[in-house]
Amino acid sequence: KGQNPVFPRILGHEAAGIVESVGEGVTDLKAGDHVLPVFTGECKECRHCKSEESNMCDLLRINTDRGVMLEDQKSRFSINGKPIYHFVGTSTFSEYTVRHVGSVAKINPLAPLDKVCILSCGISTGLGATLNVAKPPKGSTVAVFGLGAVGLAAAEGARMAGASRIIGVDLVPSRFELAKKFGVTDFVNPKEHSKPVQEVIVEMTDGGVDRSVECTGNVNAMISAFECVHDVWGVAVLVGVPHKDAEFKTHPMNLLNERTLKGTFFGNYKPRSDLPSVVEKYMNKELELEKFITHEVPFAEINKAFDLMLKGEGLRCIITM
Repeated sequence: KGQNPVFPRILGHEAAGIVESVGEGVTDLKAGDHVLPVFTGECKECRHCKSEESNMCDLLRINTDRGVMLEDQKSRFSINGKPIYHFVGTSTFSEYTVRHVGSVAKINPLAPLDKVCILSCGISTGLGATLNVAKPPKGSTVAVFGLGAVGLAAAEGARMAGASRIIGVDLVPSRFELAKKFGVTDFVNPKEHSKPVQEVIVEMTDGGVDRSVECTGNVNAMISAFECVHDVWGVAVLVGVPHKDAEFKTHPMNLLNERTLKGTFFGNYKPRSDLPSVVEKYMNKELELEKFITHEVPFAEINKAFDLMLKGEGLRCIITM
């Protein structure tokens, strides 16, 4: 929805792999390197890449409509002489893919690819939204809206930061039991209350939480996430991608009372510079990835993986080639 239908194309964006070969001019990588392909990139040359405050590369920022390589505006895939198009520069539902060097993060070769593959998008996004953007002080209270994989990664970040109370907000009660593994201490289902969920959270926390992270993409949840933080020091971070016609509405006094509203893209991680250190968090057991992986299927059963996702069953399903 809202995208130009470029077909046929090879989809897929979360993955891990091994460099098979490199093209002319590529010096940062060589055959045999272990890498995470990333749907956004880091050219290291543009003003965004050179800024410590940005991870939004001018050249390689996500583009869902682009189906070709930047260098010559042509596809690298074909069948019977006809092009098959790329998807967000990754096209990982394939044994082999071709990518721009700026969208490939070189990682520790000892890291298991069937675990760290989930760091190439969703888990890093949620984790970084908390650790890099919300930055909850030790002992603080954090509300997480949406307890899918990204929301649970945000909760995991709050747990790692030492939050004393993590409130999970979701419409599916069955998610709470699983969320406890990620440090969630309280569960609020908006459907079970007659008043707005932000009012419920403000009452629970004596004036509001210190930090909130919204991971649903629902604009009403975004407004609730902002309005449930404490005045003066409260920070709300928006992660979810809203409907294209959505509008965010809140009373200006909520800002004048010194609450802070922030947005984030890919958890503010620069793909090539920062992802290797996130992999190391897993390698030194600071970050548990196994609990995000609930299913595994061979590539021939990829549609089963989509069914699991659409039904909301499980978190991440690993597809093995």
